[in-house]
Amino acid sequence: MLGVKKRKQNKIDRFFHIAIDTNGGTIMIKSAFIIVLVAIGFSALSEKVFSEELTNIEEIRKLAEQGDAEAQFNLGFVYYSGEAVPQNYTESIKWYRKAATQGHAKAQFMLGVMYSNGEGVPENGAEALKWCNKAAEQGYADAQSGLGFIYYNGQGVTQDYLEAMKWYRKAAEQGHAEAQYMVGVIYSLGQGVPENDSEAMKWYRKAADQGYADAQFGLGSLYFDGKGTDRNHMEAQKWCQKAAEQGHAEAQFVLGKMYSLGKGVTQNYAQAAKWYRKAAEQGDDDAQNSLGMLHYKGQGVSQNYTEAMNWFQKAANQGNAYAQVMLGTMYSLGEGIPENYSEAMKWYRKAAEQGHAIPQFLLGQMYHFREDDHKNVVEAMKWYRKAADQGHASAQYNLGRGYARGEGVPQNHTEAMKWYRKAAEQGHADAQNNLGNGYARGEGVLKDFTEAIKWHHKAAEQGHAASQYNLGAIYTNGKGVPQNHTEAIKWFRKAAEQGHADAQLYLGAAYAIGQGVPKNYIEAYVWWSISSAEGNEKANNYLPIIVSEMTPSQIEQGQKKAAILWEKMNK
Repeated sequence: MLGVKKRKQNKIDRFFHIAIDTNGGTIMIKSAFIIVLVAIGFSALSEKVFSEELTNIEEIRKLAEQGDAEAQFNLGFVYYSGEAVPQNYTESIKWYRKAATQGHAKAQFMLGVMYSNGEGVPENGAEALKWCNKAAEQGYADAQSGLGFIYYNGQGVTQDYLEAMKWYRKAAEQGHAEAQYMVGVIYSLGQGVPENDSEAMKWYRKAADQGYADAQFGLGSLYFDGKGTDRNHMEAQKWCQKAAEQGHAEAQFVLGKMYSLGKGVTQNYAQAAKWYRKAAEQGDDDAQNSLGMLHYKGQGVSQNYTEAMNWFQKAANQGNAYAQVMLGTMYSLGEGIPENYSEAMKWYRKAAEQGHAIPQFLLGQMYHFREDDHKNVVEAMKWYRKAADQGHASAQYNLGRGYARGEGVPQNHTEAMKWYRKAAEQGHADAQNNLGNGYARGEGVLKDFTEAIKWHHKAAEQGHAASQYNLGAIYTNGKGVPQNHTEAIKWFRKAAEQGHADAQLYLGAAYAIGQGVPKNYIEAYVWWSISSAEGNEKANNYLPIIVSEMTPSQIEQGQKKAAILWEKMNK
């Protein structure tokens, strides 16, 4: 749920901001050093590059002209930043080059920055990489981390995880938080090294202890999933909270999810909504979808279909399939908006085309059961098949039924039984019932009452009324099992109590003749009355026969009992 794999590239880019293009073989590092530029520039000020002795720019210039590399670097920075003098990239690069040529690592790196950005010189990726490499080889951690990123992504160079790890580790061992985090990522994903969650956790912790939000989130992920350590939701929550409080959108989303599920914290939908909202407002589509769901259900917030749709729409527009499904559902049901099947199908299709089984099934249903010009059973079967191939049980069942009936596909009982079996093995009760019927009739398979009974039992035990009735019939007729009227009555009764009219008819008949139960005209009257009310013509025809055998008192008792049972069954 929380692992690094989902975030492997896009989240790394967001926090390191490196993008390298190739153009005619020339490496152009568009922004590889921008983050580092800020780090160097402002850390230089915090490290007092202007010592107390250097009270004015002329003193710096004098030392620089005498060949003092640190002064040359400082003067380059002054011109670059526009501190104390007008900004002048040409002058800046001149002084950085002088210091860099003397081996000044920060100047070498800043020279790489300027070549990368085309500041004061023509943009030149090869020169940028050369100077970055010189700084890295001197042990400058920011440059080492930058080289690690370049090799990690294979941007402008051959992708090489081992080389990336080499440079990241060099920087990490100097305490560079971003590099420590990336060493953790590489171990977590097993890229160029054996996967090792314990090592990942070690490096994440080093960066997390420095307040690096990505690493705090990564550490929380490992605790949540129990990788590299025992599963510990409370520790997961602690580290996700630290990252979330720094504005880390994905951590905010996960923290919301933990409050929603009650993992590591007391379940609290209001807190879940708070953290989802923070992430959602940063554009996190998972958070937008989850916030929409809270508004849809009224959990932690007031139920508000308009607000739910607003967040679902934001997430759906980013390609979030779950939000697209929810939009389709709301349009289909007319929740908060006028019912609109065309819009429903549009959003189901967007999600379905991403390869998700649920919207593929839902789209199939829309084509299958619409009662207008858009009904298209052939198209329905196409989408059922896509979902069925992914193991969606209801889609497998519907596809099987299509083959059994010749709807949208040529009739083929063998194919029907194949798909019924796939769904039945996943516990789909309707498919189990139809599979049982297929074996009982020998449709698409050899007739086999043992198999028929097996599958009807599975469905019947799930409360499937038709299979309960079928079992009653099997035990009554003794097909594939010894005849057993008591067992038959048990299954007829289960089906009858669920409103199965034929089961009610047979149960009434059993009471009328005393088969499997003591003869009881009142009970026969009750079940035939209910079966007749369900529309069973045979029961309606049998009622006068049983009434002729009953006393007025028995009829009155039967009527009262039937009324009570009918009301109970139809609540």
